[in-house]
Parts: sequence; C-alpha cells; structure tokens
Amino acid sequence: MKHIIAFAGSNSSDSINKQLVTYTASLVDNAKATILDLNDFDLPIFSKDLEAKEGIPENAIKFLDILKEGDGIIVSLAENNGSYAAVFKNLFDWLSRAEQKNWLGKPMLLMASSPGARGGQSVLQIALDRFPRHNADIVGKYSLPSFNDNFSEGKITNTELNNELLTQVKQFKNSI
Repeated sequence: MKHIIAFAGSNSSDSINKQLVTYTASLVDNAKATILDLNDFDLPIFSKDLEAKEGIPENAIKFLDILKEGDGIIVSLAENNGSYAAVFKNLFDWLSRAEQKNWLGKPMLLMASSPGARGGQSVLQIALDRFPRHNADIVGKYSLPSFNDNFSEGKITNTELNNELLTQVKQFKNSI
C-alpha cells in the first residue's frame, strides 16, 4: 500500500487549505494518508546565526523524516499577500538547511486555494518555480478558487472543479 504525506502550508485552525488537502488525500485509492498539521512542528524563526549556534531544530528533522517515509506528497499552500504563509516559509527554510533537496524527488501534487477568485494562483506559481530546485517532482497542480462558494461539508461542490481535481489525483496516483 502506498503512503501519502499531505499537509497545508498554513497554521490556521480552520485552514481552508488543510480542508482541501484532507479531501484530496481521501481521493487517492488504496493509499494510506498521513495528514500533517504545521502546528505540531513549532520552529524558531530561521536564521543562520541560530543554526550555527543550535543546529537544525528537532521538529524540522522530524518533518523531513516523515516526508522520507512517504511515496508521494500532497501540499496545499495558503497565500498571504501573494506568497507563502510565514509558517510554511519558515519550515521550508529549515527543511532546505537540513536537506537542500528537501522534496526528495517524490511525486508531488501541488495545490492552493483562497476565498478569492484567483484561488492562490500567485503562491502556486512561486512554488511551481521554486520547488523543482529542491527536487520536487511536481506531477500535478490544482487551484480551487472561491473556496467558500465551491467547498462544503468536506468536499468540492462544483462538479467541474471537482472533476479537474480528480484528473490531477489520477495523475498523482499513477506516479506513486
């Protein structure tokens, strides 16, 4: 059985991206899904001085070790002011110091959502450019616009948008 690691790039207790990534992971048949919460991986703000003094924080190593256990990664990024949420950027910085190629060549389904009509397109584009440099094998991408209008009771309610996601999930599943 394949093992999927899924998480949202957010620490919000009611994260729409966590809702989306949880739903998406449930669509991958015959796979075990581990849903991570960034709140369980508290990290100090990255600095080279702190790294030199104390090394890589244990929670960054734990997160990386969990990624290593998976056959594929599903991530849904929150967008704050057109970029990564601070909590994710900080984790990403620490991960890349622990292992520069921190996505480990694993197949990745990269997603974003927002309450707005662009659905996190800005952060998604940033990640599409950046993640391959850290050995991400991005096999699918998906943006869910207007989250509050298109997602309810744990699933996507817009048939067309849901079918787009199912296509991406199929590509992802076939790659793991």
